[in-house]
Amino acid sequence: MTDHDPRLVALYDQDNPDGPDHDFYRALADASGARSIVDLGCGTGLLTVTLVAPRRDVVGIDPSPTMLEYAMHRPGAAAVTWVLGDSRDIPSGSSDLAVMTGNVAQHIGYDDWVRTLRDLRKALRGGATLAFESRNPAAGAWRHWTSQEPTTRETVHGPLVEWSEAREVAPGVVRLVAHNSFTKLQEVVTETLTLHFRDRATLERDLHAAGFSVDAVYGDWVRGPVTESSAVLVVVATAR
Repeated sequence: MTDHDPRLVALYDQDNPDGPDHDFYRALADASGARSIVDLGCGTGLLTVTLVAPRRDVVGIDPSPTMLEYAMHRPGAAAVTWVLGDSRDIPSGSSDLAVMTGNVAQHIGYDDWVRTLRDLRKALRGGATLAFESRNPAAGAWRHWTSQEPTTRETVHGPLVEWSEAREVAPGVVRLVAHNSFTKLQEVVTETLTLHFRDRATLERDLHAAGFSVDAVYGDWVRGPVTESSAVLVVVATAR
C-alpha cells in the first residue's frame, strides 16, 4: 500500500480525537475482563495506549509504517506490542478481545475482508469478543464529503489548504480523493481512499460465515438502536 505523508499523520489525532467511540471500546475491554487485546488497524495508537491496564497485554497492528512509527513514540507506547502488518500478522494465541476502530473495516476490500474476519477468529479464543464500527450506508455520509470550497488551517508546516471529492463508484463502494496543499512549501499531497459501506445484514452474514455470533449492532456509541439515519453501525460479536 501507499504510505501516509508524515505531516498528515501528525494531524491525525487532531482530526480524530479521543471521544465517545474510544469510551465505548475502553468500557467494553473493562466489562469483558480482557487480558489480551488486539487493536487491528491501530493507526497512531491514540486509543491503543489507553487500553493498557495491569495484567493486560495489548497489541497494536497497522500496515502503515508512518502511522506505527508515530504510535511507537507517543506517551505510554512502551507498554504496547507494536506490529507492522495486517490480520495475517496477529500474534498466535488466544486473545480475549479484538477491536477495529476509526472505521478501519471500511478500508478493507471484499476478499481481504473475508480473510480478515477469518484471521481474527483464529486469533481469538472461543467466547472472545470482536468489536468494530462501520458507517451506515443508509445515511449516505459520502454525499457531503465533496468540498464546496477549500478550507485553510495553520500547521507547523505553514498554511494547509484542504479540499476533497467523493463519489460512489459501485454499489456501496466510495472513492474519496483528498487534496492537501502546503502552500508555504508549494507541495500538494493527494490521498485516494476506497471505502466499502456494508449494511447491517451484510456485516452479520460475513461475521457468521467467519465463525462469529453477533451479539448486538448499535446505532450510536451509547448503545442506541439502529435507524436509517444512524451515522454508524457499532458491532459486537462473539467467537463461536
